Amino acid sequence: MGSKAKDFHMLFFPFMAHGHMLPLIDMAKLFGAHGARITILTTPVNASIIRPTIDDSIQLHIISFPSVEFGLPEGCENRKFPLPVNLHINFSKAVASLRHPFDSVLRDLRPDCVVTDMLLPWTYYVAAARGIPRLIFHGLNNFSLCIMDAYERCRPLVGEAESFVLHGLPHRIELLETQAMDINKLVGTPMEFIQEIFKEMKEVEPKSHGMVMNSFYELEPEYVDHHREVMGRRVWNIGPVSLCNQDVKYKSARGGEQPTLASECLKWLDKKPRGSVVYICFGSKGYFSMAQLKEMALGLEASNHSFIWVVQTGDNNWAPEGYDERIKGRGMVIRGWAPQLLILNHIAVGGFVTHCGWNSSLEGICAGLPMVTWPLYAEQFYNEKLLVEVLQIAVGVGSKVYDVNPETRPIVEAIVVEDAVKSLMGGGEEKDERRRKAKELGEKARRAIEKGGSSHNEIEKLMQELINWRKHV
Repeated sequence: MGSKAKDFHMLFFPFMAHGHMLPLIDMAKLFGAHGARITILTTPVNASIIRPTIDDSIQLHIISFPSVEFGLPEGCENRKFPLPVNLHINFSKAVASLRHPFDSVLRDLRPDCVVTDMLLPWTYYVAAARGIPRLIFHGLNNFSLCIMDAYERCRPLVGEAESFVLHGLPHRIELLETQAMDINKLVGTPMEFIQEIFKEMKEVEPKSHGMVMNSFYELEPEYVDHHREVMGRRVWNIGPVSLCNQDVKYKSARGGEQPTLASECLKWLDKKPRGSVVYICFGSKGYFSMAQLKEMALGLEASNHSFIWVVQTGDNNWAPEGYDERIKGRGMVIRGWAPQLLILNHIAVGGFVTHCGWNSSLEGICAGLPMVTWPLYAEQFYNEKLLVEVLQIAVGVGSKVYDVNPETRPIVEAIVVEDAVKSLMGGGEEKDERRRKAKELGEKARRAIEKGGSSHNEIEKLMQELINWRKHV
């Protein structure tokens, strides 16, 4: 589209959390590759995370974040910042206060379109007042949104049932009540405030121009169709967006710039046989109790498979005595950030243990890897259903309870972890079929964003629609 789109200006405004920010930045890069002029709106601390992952063709526009004014520590501009529970609402209110700076940016830059996170519903009203179409970035997939819709409709009929079947969907999906996504299960922010945000999200969804999804048609065709035709949503599936990061430099910097660690990981993996390493990571907010980390450690050790394990804790109190020495050469433990795209796509990696966050799940799919699913909260249990039951590329570890509090979450014992890893990495007809399906989906993912692919075509169609809309206003 290049020449037609070169004067089309798109402003991207991500929510200040890694799981929301990184895919929207990748999405911006994809639209830029199709010829649009791209500006990313963010705050100083988040700009330092974004800047290493983009080139000079993309402009960063920075607005201040009122951390101190809302009782937050100075520099607290991202949800990854460790906050006591009582300050979570302060962060949400600080984000909401960006309404006026956002309006000033629209006034000064006059973009042709804005793409903003679903958790920034107020951006619709600001953009609409200035006659600018707003696209919603949903960090979820079509399947999960269809599940949520079906759950809302059947919820009055569920009563006190421990499990229930969601009707009206392309597949038979049965959920435990303990797995269902429910804002009443959230902690840390007053319920009235959460309900208000979700209410506003629902109100502005049909008024916005539509949704852009980090997914691709061939992955979940029945649910893309259901989302559009049954739920009546205007949806463009333009992923997998992470595939825009083909350069090792951007894969290494995505989410945190630590070139030394990236180099160490690659050197370690280069010594391992093809498909012999299992990668374990639970996202940027995947916290566990010390007791659970110890069980995980023992299970990984007992599996006798090589592994890279990312742990989101600074201390080492969870490690069994002598653990580091016993796993030396076979296991690598990374504390904090890891170059996930580099690791997943290394030839030595043969499986992925994931919390089923959609970014990680889709990155595993793109790498063509079978997975072990270990959902914790949010829509992760729904993603597990997609991976295990619909796509049949994963096996569950047995996590059954939605719980954001790692201290009250049921413990998965070491023997269960060991068995899950062995099932993932071992041989046999069922395991080989899981690998074959995963590899096939990885190939389809790559084709989707290539010229003529489904996601490539969706971007072209959306941009042409927006360009035509601009001509007639």
